[in-house]
Amino acid sequence: MFGSRKDNSVDPALEQVGTIIGPGAVLDGPLTTKDSTRIDGTVKGNVTISGALIVGGEGKIIGTVSAVNAYIAGEVTGNISAPAGKVEISDTGKVIGDVTCKGIIIDENAVFQGKCDMVGVEKSSAEIAKERAASDKEGSSENKEGESKDNESKDGESKENTEEKK
Repeated sequence: MFGSRKDNSVDPALEQVGTIIGPGAVLDGPLTTKDSTRIDGTVKGNVTISGALIVGGEGKIIGTVSAVNAYIAGEVTGNISAPAGKVEISDTGKVIGDVTCKGIIIDENAVFQGKCDMVGVEKSSAEIAKERAASDKEGSSENKEGESKDNESKDGESKENTEEKK
């Protein structure tokens, strides 16, 4: 019923594919295009795309890939670089190589063997977690402010004096 239908909408950038390497085609050498490209055949060489790259279920790339966004349903053996965009590996996709991107989506049953470097992210998740913990701690200390004023006479120092020592 509700939510049972998967959203099959296509990214507008993907609708305007300007270059297609069809099924059965084999390109032996580098491929460079200025528009979005779909590969359903085989490319044996480096691939440089100024738009989005779609590797179809039968598509195969053996070489380094550079694109704005990369959607992999086939196989890529080589490093993928999409520093300003995202890399998506579908459930039928296979990537053997390192990935450098701003965002990554890896579907269940996809194969990814390599490392992923996230670029364009200002803070690491560890830094964000520390900031959240610090803000939570500050929030709880504000709730206990009345208690700390009562304890000032026992400690002999005020809250301000201890903070200045830090």
